[in-house]
Amino acid sequence: MENGVDIIKSYLKNLGTKPGVYRMICANEKVLYVGKAKNLSNRVKNYTNLRGLSVRIAKMVMLTRSMEFITTHTEVEALLLEANLIKRYKPHYNILLRDDKSFPYILIDKTHKTPRVLKHRGAKKKDGYYFGPFASASAVNISLNTLQKAFSLRTCSDSVFESRSRPCLLYQIKRCSAPCVGKISDTDYNLLVEEAHDFLSGKSETIKVGFTKKMEEASDKKKYELAA
Repeated sequence: MENGVDIIKSYLKNLGTKPGVYRMICANEKVLYVGKAKNLSNRVKNYTNLRGLSVRIAKMVMLTRSMEFITTHTEVEALLLEANLIKRYKPHYNILLRDDKSFPYILIDKTHKTPRVLKHRGAKKKDGYYFGPFASASAVNISLNTLQKAFSLRTCSDSVFESRSRPCLLYQIKRCSAPCVGKISDTDYNLLVEEAHDFLSGKSETIKVGFTKKMEEASDKKKYELAA
């Protein structure tokens, strides 16, 4: 019977350099691990050198009997898909390898009439939409950064929002629509909230295509950068 390294190597010849998500699956068809990659080929290749892996990850590799892949247009799409798959499958090694006591989420907080978007951990006590869990805090930060650029939702606290008399720096750099001082109507702002919700939920292909186009245009102008 082939070992995990040989099985993983067998997939490399057909993997491209696109971003995407991969699933590592054991003998009983359970998902061991869900991961994302900016470059699927490079990421998966890392699993073929056991000497460079921790004992825990090396064991996961040896238990792997098959892999599944989904390519995406961007790293952010891969992050969101990874979060949805972790939520669906609750893979054993994702839980073991988490850095903190709980996975982070993206929250569209509806406790205020002008919803805000933020990173959230812990109990889901606030009224709003929760998206995740994400594999790491950095994954949430990358996604939030991109959401700000695409949908211009506010991230400030309610107290800061209520105290503003003029737009903040985020408005000037086009990462917030400044609902605090009426630069956008309530109707238009709520439409942005709905679009962000649909995008995070994977419900709107139209939004996804438009969003990807925006990122590609910004990338061409060297204005769009994602953290590694």
